[in-house]
Amino acid sequence: MRKTLLVVGIIIFVTLLPIFADTYLLHVASSIMLFMCLSLSWDMMLRTGQLSFGTAGFFGLGAYAAVIAVDDFSVSPLMSIFVGAIFAAIIAFGVGVAVLKLREMYFAITTLALASVFLVLARNLSDLTGGAAGKVLFNAIFDGEPKKTYWLILSFALLVIGISEIFQRTRIRYAINSIRNDELVAKSSGINIFKYLLLVFILTSAIQGATGAIYAQQYAFVEPESTFSANFLLLPIAMALVGGIYSTLGPIVGAVILGFTSEYLKLLMPYGHLIIYGIIIILVVIFLRKGVYGTIMDKIRSR
Repeated sequence: MRKTLLVVGIIIFVTLLPIFADTYLLHVASSIMLFMCLSLSWDMMLRTGQLSFGTAGFFGLGAYAAVIAVDDFSVSPLMSIFVGAIFAAIIAFGVGVAVLKLREMYFAITTLALASVFLVLARNLSDLTGGAAGKVLFNAIFDGEPKKTYWLILSFALLVIGISEIFQRTRIRYAINSIRNDELVAKSSGINIFKYLLLVFILTSAIQGATGAIYAQQYAFVEPESTFSANFLLLPIAMALVGGIYSTLGPIVGAVILGFTSEYLKLLMPYGHLIIYGIIIILVVIFLRKGVYGTIMDKIRSR
């Protein structure tokens, strides 16, 4: 009962935040929630035992698909988010069929190359993507209104959290846990390994594509280097590791800790904050191997 009341209280608080928060705080909170969605999607794929580095690639695909849909085909900004998610899911299906038979580092390296491949395509398909200069929309979503943008991102974040919880609380959990622990045992138990891996890969890629689409609509701009930036891979991974992997709350805790810490360090050390930021991540990974949330839960259980 207490846990339910706490969750409801947090949802009410974050929903009403735009009423009393300034524009800067809303911008920071929106950015943290977008990276949290990427972190959760990366963790969901990790729960199958597959280490995917394709987050930035599908993020960029969704961003470009959304901007092109609005600019070239007059699709509404809200609908373009669905376009970004569906386009990323379609590409993920094609990629997944080809590479999901690979395992461990072979799969990781293959997915790592995706962002570079998509970046080169974005640069060279200039008639469609704007080339190296990128594409600029006439206006940001909701005319750049920060409160409406915040509520859109919050709604999407709650949806992603809900999907992650479905992974944790339904039969899907037992299937993907079994695949991660021992594929031979999972196969002998009648689990269709390839089907589950492909399902999770498509779903998480769609989340990443939708996140990219929202990001692009928020800033009304895409450009190859910034849209396919490694930040959209490394920071979500760091958030999951700091918070705790194989859970929903872990990436959320990590996103909040690293998100607000990053903003504070930028104000404190405008040119040196990344050094301190990196040291914090290293210390947490070394001394809290299960992340902040995982370590706290272990101590609670041991008591």
